[in-house]
Amino acid sequence: MALTVRLHRSLSEIPQAEWDALTAASPTPVFDWSWLNLLETAGGLDSEHGWTALHLALWRGTDLVAAAPLYGRGDSWGDFVYDFAFADAAQRMGASWYPKLVGMCPATPSVGWKVFVRPGEDVESLEARWFAEADALARKVGAVALQANFTDPAWSDPLPGPWHRWSHQNFLWNNGQHSGFDGYLATFDKNQRRNIKRERQSLANQDLTLKIVSGDEIPEAWFALMGQLYDRTNDQFGPYAARFLEPSFWAALGSIRPLLSFSATFHKNDPLPMALGFLLGKNGRLVGRYWGEREHFPDQYFNVCYYGPIEETIRRGWKDFDPGAGSELKVRRGFLSERNVSLHRFYDPAADRLFGTYLGRLNRQEQARIDALNEAVPFAHRSN
Repeated sequence: MALTVRLHRSLSEIPQAEWDALTAASPTPVFDWSWLNLLETAGGLDSEHGWTALHLALWRGTDLVAAAPLYGRGDSWGDFVYDFAFADAAQRMGASWYPKLVGMCPATPSVGWKVFVRPGEDVESLEARWFAEADALARKVGAVALQANFTDPAWSDPLPGPWHRWSHQNFLWNNGQHSGFDGYLATFDKNQRRNIKRERQSLANQDLTLKIVSGDEIPEAWFALMGQLYDRTNDQFGPYAARFLEPSFWAALGSIRPLLSFSATFHKNDPLPMALGFLLGKNGRLVGRYWGEREHFPDQYFNVCYYGPIEETIRRGWKDFDPGAGSELKVRRGFLSERNVSLHRFYDPAADRLFGTYLGRLNRQEQARIDALNEAVPFAHRSN
């Protein structure tokens, strides 16, 4: 049966079972139908907020055989590849940078984007067909660029034509099949083992306890509380806040309980958490998304956002923990820096020249930064 190409203006137009048949083996939960659909329908990551869904899908009859999340964008806010300097330079030289088509999970700097193909299908030919259709769509809508962010490093891309590959740093904690938290501690030198033990003991010294609560065990009241803490955290950063989600998102969050966990601290007899870390999990990977605290306690952040999720990853026997973007505080907690790639194709020759002129230098600088961050991890074998 011949392939049919369809453009879906919302993920809700695609049956969940069909989409999840494509993404079932993905190492990250952020491309599951339930998460993406929640962002689009309740999270405010829609056309009114700068994310115009243009999901290209290849169908064979009623079977979805290949697809990838794709969005029309008029800015870069929430892309997390930080191409603002390029956009400013393009404007000064009279070139265009927007609009662009971007493949990613909206406002989510989590590695794993690719063209998802149904098991048993010809992956190479369907990937090539998808990109040919994406190229035609970009030209049709007058896009300056077609790009894909945080691409799956295991994905063998079939890209023909003049594509640029931009390197970016991301953190990832690899389990290595530790038998417990003590196994994690043993990877560090003596000074850092002592520091982490002190930060862990700090909770008990302040009458705080740490718990991980998952799935159906998550109390309904925690979703609204997480929304309040999300706003409170963003309030601290003013115009630089990463405030993307609407209150309706938190009200609907319980609909995706199978993917959810919370890292929480409790103080004495208070039934509500003092702090919450919001986690997603699937296929051996735990992903940290947001955090916030009702009341500040020293070392609470390290325990909720790093040590709790690490211990949970070990307990489940999972492969790794993706802590999210930012904060070089992760280095001293054993998070390694990895290289991820965003792919860029330009339809404006001036934008293409601008990007190509600086890309080699940027990639070399980013690799040097990745190497330096990894050298700074205080592993025990380096102190011998």
